Amino acid sequence: MDKRALVELIKRKRSFLCVGLDPVFENIPKHLLKYENPVLEFNKQLIDATSDLCVAYKPNTAFYESMGLKGWETLIQTWEYIPEDIFTIADAKRGDIGNTSSMYAEAFFNEEKSGLGFDAITVAPYMGQDSVGPFLDHPGKWVILLALTSNTGHGDFQLRQSGEERLYERVIRTSSEWADSEQLMYVVGATVASELANIRKLVPDSFFLVPGVGAQGGSLSEVARYGLNKDCGLLVNSSRGIIYAGKGEDFAERAREEALKLQQEMEQILVVAGLV
Repeated sequence: MDKRALVELIKRKRSFLCVGLDPVFENIPKHLLKYENPVLEFNKQLIDATSDLCVAYKPNTAFYESMGLKGWETLIQTWEYIPEDIFTIADAKRGDIGNTSSMYAEAFFNEEKSGLGFDAITVAPYMGQDSVGPFLDHPGKWVILLALTSNTGHGDFQLRQSGEERLYERVIRTSSEWADSEQLMYVVGATVASELANIRKLVPDSFFLVPGVGAQGGSLSEVARYGLNKDCGLLVNSSRGIIYAGKGEDFAERAREEALKLQQEMEQILVVAGLV
Protein backbone atom coordinates (compact mmCIF):
# COMPACT_ATOMS: atom_id res chain seq x y z
CA MET A 1 0.00 0.00 0.00
CA ASP A 2 1.49 3.34 -1.03
CA LYS A 3 1.23 6.58 0.88
CA ARG A 4 -1.66 7.96 -1.14
CA ALA A 5 -3.73 4.83 -0.57
CA LEU A 6 -2.96 4.92 3.15
CA VAL A 7 -4.05 8.55 3.43
CA GLU A 8 -7.25 7.80 1.48
CA LEU A 9 -7.95 4.86 3.80
CA ILE A 10 -7.57 7.09 6.86
CA LYS A 11 -9.98 9.63 5.42
CA ARG A 12 -12.51 7.00 4.34
CA LYS A 13 -12.57 5.25 7.71
CA ARG A 14 -12.15 8.49 9.67
CA SER A 15 -9.58 6.66 11.72
CA PHE A 16 -5.84 6.31 12.16
CA LEU A 17 -6.11 3.36 14.51
CA CYS A 18 -3.67 0.46 14.41
CA VAL A 19 -4.60 -2.64 16.41
CA GLY A 20 -1.74 -4.69 17.81
CA LEU A 21 -2.39 -8.42 17.55
CA ASP A 22 -0.14 -9.66 20.37
CA PRO A 23 -1.78 -12.82 21.73
CA VAL A 24 -0.50 -14.47 24.89
CA PHE A 25 -1.87 -18.01 24.97
CA GLU A 26 -2.44 -17.96 28.72
CA ASN A 27 -4.50 -14.77 28.46
CA ILE A 28 -6.93 -15.63 25.70
CA PRO A 29 -10.52 -16.45 26.74
CA LYS A 30 -10.83 -20.03 27.94
CA HIS A 31 -13.82 -20.87 25.74
CA LEU A 32 -11.52 -20.59 22.69
CA LEU A 33 -9.51 -23.61 23.85
CA LYS A 34 -12.06 -25.86 22.13
CA TYR A 35 -10.76 -24.71 18.74
CA GLU A 36 -7.93 -26.50 16.96
CA ASN A 37 -5.96 -23.24 16.96
CA PRO A 38 -7.22 -21.01 19.81
CA VAL A 39 -4.79 -18.19 19.04
CA LEU A 40 -5.86 -18.00 15.41
CA GLU A 41 -9.53 -18.01 16.42
CA PHE A 42 -8.79 -15.22 18.93
CA ASN A 43 -7.19 -13.15 16.16
CA LYS A 44 -9.96 -13.85 13.67
CA GLN A 45 -12.70 -12.76 16.03
CA LEU A 46 -10.77 -9.60 16.92
CA ILE A 47 -10.30 -8.77 13.25
CA ASP A 48 -13.98 -9.41 12.51
CA ALA A 49 -14.93 -7.09 15.37
CA THR A 50 -12.58 -4.20 14.58
CA SER A 51 -11.68 -4.21 10.87
CA ASP A 52 -14.18 -1.46 10.01
CA LEU A 53 -12.72 0.80 12.73
CA CYS A 54 -8.98 0.55 12.09
CA VAL A 55 -6.64 1.17 9.19
CA ALA A 56 -3.81 -1.14 10.26
CA TYR A 57 -3.01 -4.33 12.14
CA LYS A 58 0.36 -4.90 13.77
CA PRO A 59 1.20 -8.44 14.89
CA ASN A 60 4.28 -8.46 17.13
CA THR A 61 6.15 -11.43 15.69
CA ALA A 62 7.69 -12.46 19.03
CA PHE A 63 4.27 -13.59 20.26
CA TYR A 64 4.12 -16.02 17.34
CA GLU A 65 7.78 -17.06 17.13
CA SER A 66 7.63 -18.09 20.80
CA MET A 67 5.20 -20.85 19.79
CA GLY A 68 7.57 -22.41 17.28
CA LEU A 69 6.34 -23.80 13.98
CA LYS A 70 2.69 -23.58 15.03
CA GLY A 71 3.15 -19.92 15.89
CA TRP A 72 4.75 -19.10 12.55
CA GLU A 73 1.87 -20.85 10.77
CA THR A 74 -0.56 -18.83 12.90
CA LEU A 75 1.18 -15.60 11.90
CA ILE A 76 0.81 -16.50 8.22
CA GLN A 77 -2.85 -17.44 8.66
CA THR A 78 -3.51 -14.24 10.62
CA TRP A 79 -1.91 -12.10 7.91
CA GLU A 80 -3.96 -13.92 5.26
CA TYR A 81 -7.17 -13.25 7.21
CA ILE A 82 -6.67 -9.49 7.43
CA PRO A 83 -8.74 -7.70 4.76
CA GLU A 84 -6.67 -6.68 1.74
CA ASP A 85 -7.47 -2.98 2.08
CA ILE A 86 -5.93 -2.74 5.56
CA PHE A 87 -2.29 -1.79 6.14
CA THR A 88 -0.27 -4.60 7.74
CA ILE A 89 2.81 -4.15 9.91
CA ALA A 90 5.18 -6.90 10.99
CA ASP A 91 6.44 -5.67 14.34
CA ALA A 92 9.66 -7.67 14.15
CA LYS A 93 12.25 -5.01 15.08
CA ARG A 94 14.89 -6.66 12.92
CA GLY A 95 18.34 -5.11 12.77
CA ASP A 96 21.23 -6.97 11.16
CA ILE A 97 23.36 -6.34 8.06
CA GLY A 98 24.01 -7.61 4.55
CA ASN A 99 22.56 -10.97 3.53
CA THR A 100 20.91 -11.40 6.93
CA SER A 101 18.83 -8.24 6.52
CA SER A 102 18.04 -9.26 2.95
CA MET A 103 16.70 -12.59 4.20
CA TYR A 104 14.64 -10.89 6.90
CA ALA A 105 13.13 -8.66 4.22
CA GLU A 106 12.33 -11.71 2.09
CA ALA A 107 10.73 -13.41 5.09
CA PHE A 108 8.23 -10.62 5.67
CA PHE A 109 7.80 -9.08 2.22
CA ASN A 110 8.08 -11.92 -0.32
CA GLU A 111 4.77 -13.77 -0.21
CA GLU A 112 5.79 -16.27 -2.88
CA LYS A 113 8.80 -17.37 -0.86
CA SER A 114 7.59 -17.15 2.75
CA GLY A 115 3.81 -16.91 2.64
CA LEU A 116 3.94 -13.40 4.12
CA GLY A 117 3.53 -10.10 2.31
CA PHE A 118 3.33 -7.43 4.97
CA ASP A 119 3.18 -3.78 3.91
CA ALA A 120 5.72 -2.70 6.52
CA ILE A 121 8.23 -3.94 9.07
CA THR A 122 9.74 -2.31 12.14
CA VAL A 123 13.53 -2.09 12.01
CA ALA A 124 16.17 -1.17 14.58
CA PRO A 125 18.68 1.35 13.12
CA TYR A 126 21.65 0.70 15.44
CA MET A 127 23.78 -0.94 12.72
CA GLY A 128 23.23 1.86 10.22
CA GLN A 129 22.35 2.14 6.54
CA ASP A 130 23.58 -1.32 5.54
CA SER A 131 21.15 -2.73 8.08
CA VAL A 132 18.13 -0.78 6.81
CA GLY A 133 18.93 -0.68 3.09
CA PRO A 134 17.89 -4.26 2.21
CA PHE A 135 14.37 -3.58 3.44
CA LEU A 136 14.19 -0.41 1.36
CA ASP A 137 15.11 -2.41 -1.74
CA HIS A 138 11.54 -3.76 -1.89
CA PRO A 139 9.37 -1.34 -3.93
CA GLY A 140 6.00 -0.62 -2.39
CA LYS A 141 7.08 -1.76 1.08
CA TRP A 142 7.74 0.37 4.14
CA VAL A 143 10.41 0.50 6.81
CA ILE A 144 9.24 1.77 10.19
CA LEU A 145 12.41 2.82 11.97
CA LEU A 146 12.71 2.88 15.75
CA ALA A 147 13.29 6.54 16.66
CA LEU A 148 12.01 7.52 20.11
CA THR A 149 10.30 4.63 21.85
CA SER A 150 7.82 4.51 24.72
CA ASN A 151 9.65 2.11 27.02
CA THR A 152 11.13 3.30 30.32
CA GLY A 153 14.69 2.58 29.17
CA HIS A 154 14.53 4.77 26.07
CA GLY A 155 16.65 7.39 27.80
CA ASP A 156 19.62 5.04 28.12
CA PHE A 157 20.63 5.76 24.53
CA GLN A 158 17.96 7.62 22.56
CA LEU A 159 18.12 10.86 24.56
CA ARG A 160 21.93 10.92 24.88
CA GLN A 161 23.74 13.81 23.25
CA SER A 162 25.54 12.99 20.01
CA GLY A 163 27.43 16.17 19.22
CA GLU A 164 24.91 18.99 19.03
CA GLU A 165 21.91 16.71 18.83
CA ARG A 166 20.43 13.80 20.69
CA LEU A 167 20.91 10.31 19.33
CA TYR A 168 17.30 9.85 18.23
CA GLU A 169 17.47 13.15 16.33
CA ARG A 170 20.62 11.96 14.59
CA VAL A 171 18.91 8.70 13.67
CA ILE A 172 15.99 10.56 12.10
CA ARG A 173 18.09 13.16 10.30
CA THR A 174 20.54 10.60 8.88
CA SER A 175 17.95 8.01 7.90
CA SER A 176 15.83 10.62 6.11
CA GLU A 177 18.65 10.70 3.53
CA TRP A 178 18.16 6.98 2.76
CA ALA A 179 14.51 7.19 1.72
CA ASP A 180 11.66 9.68 1.64
CA SER A 181 8.27 9.79 3.34
CA GLU A 182 6.87 7.44 0.68
CA GLN A 183 8.80 4.51 2.16
CA LEU A 184 10.10 5.43 5.60
CA MET A 185 8.10 5.87 8.81
CA TYR A 186 9.24 6.28 12.41
CA VAL A 187 8.24 4.75 15.72
CA VAL A 188 7.56 7.51 18.24
CA GLY A 189 6.07 6.58 21.61
CA ALA A 190 2.93 8.26 22.89
CA THR A 191 4.50 8.54 26.34
CA VAL A 192 7.00 11.06 24.92
CA ALA A 193 4.36 13.10 23.09
CA SER A 194 6.04 16.41 23.93
CA GLU A 195 8.95 15.41 21.67
CA LEU A 196 6.61 14.89 18.72
CA ALA A 197 6.66 18.57 17.81
CA ASN A 198 10.44 18.45 17.50
CA ILE A 199 10.34 15.23 15.48
CA ARG A 200 7.64 16.65 13.21
CA LYS A 201 9.99 19.53 12.38
CA LEU A 202 12.72 17.06 11.42
CA VAL A 203 10.46 15.00 9.14
CA PRO A 204 7.35 17.08 8.37
CA ASP A 205 5.90 14.70 5.78
CA SER A 206 6.60 11.33 7.39
CA PHE A 207 4.16 8.97 9.07
CA PHE A 208 4.71 8.05 12.71
CA LEU A 209 3.73 4.73 14.24
CA VAL A 210 2.77 5.66 17.79
CA PRO A 211 2.53 2.95 20.46
CA GLY A 212 1.76 3.66 24.09
CA VAL A 213 -1.83 4.95 23.93
CA GLY A 214 -4.13 3.16 26.33
CA ALA A 215 -2.54 0.58 28.63
CA GLN A 216 0.80 2.45 28.67
CA GLY A 217 -0.84 5.76 29.56
CA GLY A 218 -0.22 7.83 26.44
CA SER A 219 -2.70 10.55 25.47
CA LEU A 220 -4.26 10.46 22.01
CA SER A 221 -5.11 14.17 22.13
CA GLU A 222 -1.50 15.04 22.99
CA VAL A 223 -0.19 12.84 20.19
CA ALA A 224 -2.50 14.53 17.69
CA ARG A 225 -1.68 18.00 19.01
CA TYR A 226 2.04 17.59 18.36
CA GLY A 227 2.19 14.99 15.60
CA LEU A 228 -0.64 15.58 13.13
CA ASN A 229 0.33 16.83 9.67
CA LYS A 230 -1.47 17.63 6.42
CA ASP A 231 -1.90 13.91 5.62
CA CYS A 232 -2.70 12.96 9.22
CA GLY A 233 0.76 11.37 9.39
CA LEU A 234 -0.12 9.15 12.37
CA LEU A 235 -0.84 5.50 12.96
CA VAL A 236 -1.72 5.18 16.64
CA ASN A 237 -1.44 1.65 17.99
CA SER A 238 -3.38 0.05 20.80
CA SER A 239 -2.77 -3.58 21.71
CA ARG A 240 -3.64 -4.70 25.24
CA GLY A 241 -6.25 -1.97 25.73
CA ILE A 242 -8.29 -3.46 22.88
CA ILE A 243 -7.54 -7.16 22.59
CA TYR A 244 -7.82 -7.82 26.33
CA ALA A 245 -10.73 -5.48 27.02
CA GLY A 246 -12.82 -8.54 27.85
CA LYS A 247 -11.95 -12.04 29.02
CA GLY A 248 -15.25 -13.82 28.53
CA GLU A 249 -17.21 -15.09 25.55
CA ASP A 250 -18.00 -11.47 24.67
CA PHE A 251 -14.32 -10.52 24.40
CA ALA A 252 -14.67 -9.49 20.75
CA GLU A 253 -17.58 -7.18 21.54
CA ARG A 254 -15.61 -5.59 24.38
CA ALA A 255 -12.66 -5.17 22.03
CA ARG A 256 -14.91 -3.46 19.51
CA GLU A 257 -16.20 -1.08 22.18
CA GLU A 258 -12.67 0.04 23.02
CA ALA A 259 -11.68 0.35 19.36
CA LEU A 260 -14.83 2.37 18.68
CA LYS A 261 -13.99 4.82 21.48
CA LEU A 262 -10.60 5.48 19.92
CA GLN A 263 -12.01 5.68 16.39
CA GLN A 264 -14.62 8.22 17.44
CA GLU A 265 -11.99 10.34 19.17
CA MET A 266 -9.81 10.10 16.06
CA GLU A 267 -12.72 11.08 13.83
CA GLN A 268 -13.26 14.22 15.88
CA ILE A 269 -9.56 15.06 15.66
CA LEU A 270 -9.62 14.64 11.88
CA VAL A 271 -12.77 16.75 11.53
CA VAL A 272 -11.34 19.60 13.61
CA ALA A 273 -8.12 19.45 11.57
CA GLY A 274 -10.12 19.69 8.33
CA LEU A 275 -8.80 16.36 7.06
CA VAL A 276 -12.22 14.77 6.57
